[in-house]
Amino acid sequence: MPENLNLLRAFGVFFFIFWTAFNTALVDVVGSEQQIPLSVVKLWASAFGGEIKSIAAKYSGSQLLQKKYKEYEKDVAIEEIDGLQLVKKLAKNMEEMFHKKSEAVRRLVEAAEDAYLKHEFDADLQYEYFNAVLINERDEEGNYLELGKEFILVPNDHFNNLPVNISLSDVQVPTNMYNKDPAIVNGVYWSESLNKVFVDNFDRDPSLIWQYFGSAKGFFRQYPGIKWEPDENGVIAFDCRNRKWYIQAATSPKDVVILVDVSGSMKGLRLTIAKQTVSSILDTLGDDDFFNIIAYNEELHYVEPCLNGTLVQADRANKEHFREHLDKLFAKGIGMLDIALNEAFNMLNEFNHTGQGSICSQAIMLITDGAVDTYDTIFAKYNWPDRKVRIFTYLIGREAAFADNLKWMACANKGFFTQISTLADVQENVMEYLHVLSRPKVIDQEHDVVWTEAYIDSTLPQAQKLADDQGLVLMTTVAMPVFSKQNETRSKGILLGVVGTDVPVKELLKTIPKYKLGIHGYAFAITNNGYILTHPELRPLYEEGKKRRKPNYSSVDLSEVEWEDRDDVLRNAMVNRKTGKFSMEVKKTVDKGKRVLVMTNDYYYTDIKGTPFSLGVALSRGHGKYFFRGNVTVEEGLHDLEHPDVSLADEWSYCNTDLHPEHRQMTQLEAIKRYLTGKEPLLQCDKELIQEVLFDAVVSAPIEAYWTSLALNKSENSDKGVEVAFLGTRTGLSRINLFVGPEQLTNQDFLTAEDKENIFNADHFPLWYRRAAEQIPGSFVYSIPFSTETANKSNVVTASTAIQLLDDRKSPVVAAVGIQMKLEFFQRKFWTASRQCASLDGRCAISCDDEAISCYLIDNNGFILVSEDYRQTGYFFGEVEGAVMNKLLTMGSFKRFLVEFNLCSWWHSDLTAKAQRLKQTLEPCDTEYPAFVSERTIKETTGNIACDDCFKSFVIQQIPSSNLFMVVVDNECFCDSVPPITMAPIEIRYNESLKCERLKSQKIRRRPESCHGFHPEENARECGGVSGLSAKPPLVALVLPLLLMIFSR
Repeated sequence: MPENLNLLRAFGVFFFIFWTAFNTALVDVVGSEQQIPLSVVKLWASAFGGEIKSIAAKYSGSQLLQKKYKEYEKDVAIEEIDGLQLVKKLAKNMEEMFHKKSEAVRRLVEAAEDAYLKHEFDADLQYEYFNAVLINERDEEGNYLELGKEFILVPNDHFNNLPVNISLSDVQVPTNMYNKDPAIVNGVYWSESLNKVFVDNFDRDPSLIWQYFGSAKGFFRQYPGIKWEPDENGVIAFDCRNRKWYIQAATSPKDVVILVDVSGSMKGLRLTIAKQTVSSILDTLGDDDFFNIIAYNEELHYVEPCLNGTLVQADRANKEHFREHLDKLFAKGIGMLDIALNEAFNMLNEFNHTGQGSICSQAIMLITDGAVDTYDTIFAKYNWPDRKVRIFTYLIGREAAFADNLKWMACANKGFFTQISTLADVQENVMEYLHVLSRPKVIDQEHDVVWTEAYIDSTLPQAQKLADDQGLVLMTTVAMPVFSKQNETRSKGILLGVVGTDVPVKELLKTIPKYKLGIHGYAFAITNNGYILTHPELRPLYEEGKKRRKPNYSSVDLSEVEWEDRDDVLRNAMVNRKTGKFSMEVKKTVDKGKRVLVMTNDYYYTDIKGTPFSLGVALSRGHGKYFFRGNVTVEEGLHDLEHPDVSLADEWSYCNTDLHPEHRQMTQLEAIKRYLTGKEPLLQCDKELIQEVLFDAVVSAPIEAYWTSLALNKSENSDKGVEVAFLGTRTGLSRINLFVGPEQLTNQDFLTAEDKENIFNADHFPLWYRRAAEQIPGSFVYSIPFSTETANKSNVVTASTAIQLLDDRKSPVVAAVGIQMKLEFFQRKFWTASRQCASLDGRCAISCDDEAISCYLIDNNGFILVSEDYRQTGYFFGEVEGAVMNKLLTMGSFKRFLVEFNLCSWWHSDLTAKAQRLKQTLEPCDTEYPAFVSERTIKETTGNIACDDCFKSFVIQQIPSSNLFMVVVDNECFCDSVPPITMAPIEIRYNESLKCERLKSQKIRRRPESCHGFHPEENARECGGVSGLSAKPPLVALVLPLLLMIFSR
């Protein structure tokens, strides 16, 4: 018992000490909490909000413009946009435009085939043609080089001011080919007749740009003629035959298994040549093709083990993935070709039954330095007598000991045999298989029109010359094959080449009336594979080499930009050429990807007849679904268009100034004036759009006099920080007023062509317009422009507000107005307001000058506009006050979104035309980009954050009539344990099994309607060969002629 008593006493003493210590600590913590009076912060926010709105409203003229539109309220008709009718009409317009391009190509096909029919091959033909590399080149004595005669080149505005010859085409021959090879010279000679058709096509359709003929012999005739420049090594690597448009037009879709011998005899140069051969074959595969690669010795080695027993689509990402894995191949052991052939046939057969592949041509490409057998038992088991799988054999090395066996395999299976001795031989020999696969199409005389998805061919001279000053140009190509019509060669199915013409994506956008799609609306088109032809998100990188867009834009799937459609409902409906509607909430990034707009879009879609494309239109809910028509006289409108401050969206098509050369120098504004006054009767203009332009010009005209009066009185007031006032209307009409001289502007690029996001473009409204439209009517949105440099040191603040016709949600936003002011002026207004207090004696309980607190002004996306540390301007608030931002997210004052999912491997820094393919590890991953938006219902909030040994308090108060918040933070308590919250992209890496699943997953696609896999009249005897073949083995010598007689039927 005494022992228990002693224990109780000891415990009592311990408890007393603990309780005393606990209370002391609690007092310390509570004592360290800085109390920030909400009422004072509210006063500051109110004072600043009233002052800055007064300035923004005064100098923008927002109230005057709102009043002017109200005066016309009874005279306008508001219509709800019928999305389905709109998309059908736009699809019809695109169909007509595409038809004109394909007709131009068809005329070239007819001319080329007729010219070849009349031509007789002359092995001794001497012909001086215009070689695109040698034109205008002279020797040391000043004489023109051979094939380098004088070729007049004149800058032409229709061809981006590049020096061209619009009377003649010229000819490019790959560096590895002989300029005077008889086959080349004869082909160049007979194809000269295309010059007349090139010029005639351009006269008929002046919107045409580059037209060309890619010969099966390798030369490339291009109109208008242009000078080609070799690279720094004196090489022009361009070969028209491995361009996507050529391959698509020349062949039908195909499933291909590539077998690569990696036995011990393939060591050294042979394996290097073999890898290059595989890479060249991959270059010839397109989005409608499927493939796999198996390396073999005594065992089978799938180059990508994950894809054992199946084939994958030959899109850019998959081909690059396999290329990287080729480097891991090494030679050893014995080659067991029979195992590899069995595997290839089984795989093709099983894959064909899944219905996933091309369901057209099938081929096995065999790359080896020899075969000890002809393996006829395997072919008899799997491929004879139908021979649905073609065998193409590539003998690597100079030895011809096994050539007979390999040639027998190719000839007995409707394929082709070639021998590749050096790396220089690879390209030309790989191309041979394309001519074999094109035979059935040639014999059928089926001139299928093919269209590519959007891409950039940076190897072309026009792309290289434009890259420096205008950026690379996105385009699609329409192409058709050219066949020999000679009856005596019909069974050989001779492909002469492919003709094509490029259609820039910006040309497609001209058929889309942006004014009918609303502020956030847009149109987009995709291919049968779900890849994008045109979409506003398919645009250049915000920073070179940094995230956001693929470098050559080829094979970008719709699901990559409309990523909220997790189940591909929209994508699959469009791929299947359906007509319908789909709705979803979307998060659209703006302002160089730093901000996000959250809205609900209604999507309408239909197919474009005569093409593999489907068209979609996205309209945002609310004001985006309504359109209004105003009405004024032409005389009134013309008078108010004469103001010098009026401009129109350069990329919008008010009038088609491309149709006639004399109109091409006109601005859209000049064209409208001349059209309305009857001075240019040949001009084709959008009457509906022009009527609305006239209306907007009349309504907005009084603001010019208003701005002028402000400018005259400005020298007498204190608002000298306001530099620019501007407005834009739904018709792309803009007015700008400078309150300072042009040379005094702090931001010289604002509202110029260099400032792409802040002017009307073909596919989007200005950023200040889009953001204002999502604000509460009557309030202003303020922001600091983001520069593309790593350090954002903007010195201006932009403020804008939307003008609505009516006071309800169904009202269209008719215009937006705003100002740009100096950042220093804006910040001074903030600090002045934050020194006010309500006490009678003038002594403020708290001030932003106090070291105990920090004051910030942030916008609705969390970016700092004002901070006591000027260097923090433009930073994300979470980077500076991570603990406070974390608490705001927890409390729901701000929301965090993750936007845009990509494959990490696609972000190359290959932005210049001369950049080479980067060697890098390609691994699938998702990349999430954080973006933050304030909760609209939050007006004011206080909070306390439990830190290590103290509580950190803060107050956040909305600035009235704005998108801004004042944040006052206790400086006494440090929360170093809470990390900063940044906007850095987050890469989500996958384990091997998930990587594999992603590689195997195949999205729904629609096969091309045309397939020419085989033809009964095909002559299979044209199956290749080499010089100096040794005597055939007796069995082969006897059987081969017999087989050829049977199989050539």
